[in-house]
Amino acid sequence: MRSRKLCGKKPVIGHLLLLVTAGVALLGGCSTPPKSTSVPESTPEAPSNSVSAANNNSPPVAAIPATPSNFVVAVVDKVGPAVVRIDAAKTVRSRVPEGFSDPFYRRFFGTPDAPPAERTVRGTGSGFIINAEGQILTNAHVVGGADRVLVTLRDGREFEGKVLGDDPVTDIAVVKIPASNLPKVALGNSDRLQVGEWAIAIGSPLGLDKTVTVGVISATDRTSSQVGAPDKRIGFIQTDAAINPGNSGGPLLNGRGEVIGINTAIIGGAQGLGFAIPINRAQQIAQQLIATGRVEHPFLGIQMVTLSPEVKERIKNATDGKLIVAADRGVLVLRVARDSPADKAGIKPGDVIQKLDNQDVTTADKIQQAIEKRKVGDRLPIEYQRDGQVQQGEVELGALPARQRR
Repeated sequence: MRSRKLCGKKPVIGHLLLLVTAGVALLGGCSTPPKSTSVPESTPEAPSNSVSAANNNSPPVAAIPATPSNFVVAVVDKVGPAVVRIDAAKTVRSRVPEGFSDPFYRRFFGTPDAPPAERTVRGTGSGFIINAEGQILTNAHVVGGADRVLVTLRDGREFEGKVLGDDPVTDIAVVKIPASNLPKVALGNSDRLQVGEWAIAIGSPLGLDKTVTVGVISATDRTSSQVGAPDKRIGFIQTDAAINPGNSGGPLLNGRGEVIGINTAIIGGAQGLGFAIPINRAQQIAQQLIATGRVEHPFLGIQMVTLSPEVKERIKNATDGKLIVAADRGVLVLRVARDSPADKAGIKPGDVIQKLDNQDVTTADKIQQAIEKRKVGDRLPIEYQRDGQVQQGEVELGALPARQRR
């Protein structure tokens, strides 16, 4: 995000940015005790022949069926044909790294003044068919910017895919393939999810097609900052169903075989921490992408961090006590983009926002969520503290510039 030069408090804010970078959010749950939920009952097992060991008078033991039926099998049979593999390729241009100007390296990498070399970057993800006309829902990071998209159906057929649109802000994309009469998924209601419900993931992790993993809904409405993606405007579903690279874009299902989320992210180095985009939110974005090829997001135009005792102490120490933030709660403004809605509303670096749209805001995520619920052009009342004094104003939300979406 571009920002104007900071006046007055430039050295202070400069130190502040260095200190709180790790906690910065660009515009902007706890788990609850598991509740019992019903899942489809297993299909009764067919009677089996009893067997007994030779010369053994003990009661016969029932044989275990070779292919026992359960709700996971039923879900996979129902949804599997609508899950696809997506292979994307993108051409990137790169120059010879600095330090390779030595004649020895030039023999292999060319001269530093040589034009950028082109190379193809390939990746694999998943997706699922949402209607019989061949529209597929997946992640924006799977197909965004791709020169070629190849979609492979469960029956082995391959189609060139066309990206109808992708939205990096929510990480949603829609791909279309030239096929009809295709199997499609049933969409559930992610707003009604309960912690402890079954969760089934299907996809192509590491290129292993038709992989199925099972777990539960571990939590709902995890903020983007909790997931480690503060630039995404999503409240994520958390699951312990195994999700790996290549699962991205695939469906997360409930015990009835309905899609409740799009598998999207994991936290590196951790096990059992996977995250999915709620299907209700994904549907809203997909409808706009199908209709117009893009999504218009409102924005405020600030770089911010949640105010905490630790942040206040760092500011105090970094400025040798010359700047002391009087507010005890709110969101500290670090930078303001030039000519942004916040800039036009008079917001300055160092202000502490405490209310937006007549709602108390205590975290950067709260501001992000409040803005995403409104439309471009909406005017919101804003209350902030500056130099210990409460200020009030109004901000008119603008459209997030395209350069800030990726």
